[in-house]
Amino acid sequence: MKKSLNKFIKYISSLIPKKSKGLHDPYFNGNEKKYLANCIKSGYVSSVGKYVNIFEKKVAKLTNVKFSVATNSGTSALHLLMKYYNVGPKDEVLLPSLTYVATANAIKYCNSNLNFIEIDKNNLGVCPNRLETYLKKIAKKKKHYYINKKSRKRLKLLIAVHLYGFSCDIEKLKKVCKKYKIILIEDAAEAFGSKFNGKYLGTFAEAGIFSFNGNKPITCGSGGMIVTNSEKIAKKTYHLSVQAKKRGLKEHDHDEIGFNYRMSNLSAAVGCAQLENFSKIFKAKRKNYKLYTTKLKQFSLVKILKEPRNSISNYWLIIALFQNKKIKNFVFKKLRSKGFICRSIWRPLHHLKIFQNSSRDKLSNTDEIFSKSLNLPSSPSITLKN
Repeated sequence: MKKSLNKFIKYISSLIPKKSKGLHDPYFNGNEKKYLANCIKSGYVSSVGKYVNIFEKKVAKLTNVKFSVATNSGTSALHLLMKYYNVGPKDEVLLPSLTYVATANAIKYCNSNLNFIEIDKNNLGVCPNRLETYLKKIAKKKKHYYINKKSRKRLKLLIAVHLYGFSCDIEKLKKVCKKYKIILIEDAAEAFGSKFNGKYLGTFAEAGIFSFNGNKPITCGSGGMIVTNSEKIAKKTYHLSVQAKKRGLKEHDHDEIGFNYRMSNLSAAVGCAQLENFSKIFKAKRKNYKLYTTKLKQFSLVKILKEPRNSISNYWLIIALFQNKKIKNFVFKKLRSKGFICRSIWRPLHHLKIFQNSSRDKLSNTDEIFSKSLNLPSSPSITLKN
């Protein structure tokens, strides 16, 4: 086994170009500098400026939604949706444990209960069948909604996370949520450009969010976006994102507690330039997957996770699923020692001390996937030809 592992390490080290040792480096080869210079020249570098509106319109057009609201992070976009739906201390929000901590943080900002749901090992998203089985066990109908029999909190909302660009079974999740009167929103922070049944992820529910952090395929440096076909959601979340400032002749008039969550013009300028190369970056990311799967198929100790059926993934971060935890840890240490940036997939949130007391289903799939999986270097530059 050790001989096979060392051969694998040597092979994968030769597979990844030296320039692409990072986990995910951004691709800047367009109009980023030009648009940033325009911002600085105009003097509009904060949340007021033409690029913010342009970026919103471009994202809305690309994803085929009516409205989009640009924010300074994916986390703030999620928080704004929590506020829109009046998520609070009497509520419980369902979410996968296998997600970035920001998903849970946005819920806790509203002092709501967390309830961690099991995943499907094939797509790393909430498993509709396990969700329905779990709800049959814990849910009790009260008036026009359901409560958790144990916590006595309202089962108000499910956040469907499209992890690492892979689509969860969003259509089935919609049916389960409808049955139990649960609001559904999509955390597509990692899935910009990914599709299910020909439709962009983030656009199946009443509202979804994207992230444009520095490590995402399309980056603004930092930034996020709410996408929706609801004018009401768009207007409300925009209003909250600009400190709930009322428009009109009266200065400094704010009608509720708001937030400083609007995207800056500088960030949006970078985003506009990135979108111009989106197709190029997206194709390079998908080529990364083909490269890894083709070159590594000779090694039985590892499998590269493939996009689910009827979906198209952006393959944000390549996921290598090893035979066991011991092999995963060996590969991790060896690649790190050679300067390659790889890492474990997100630590399940129920492992964190801050969420130890949260409600949860049995999470054996979640724990198994975490114990055996690594993110391998996934920068566009691995296969991208300028």
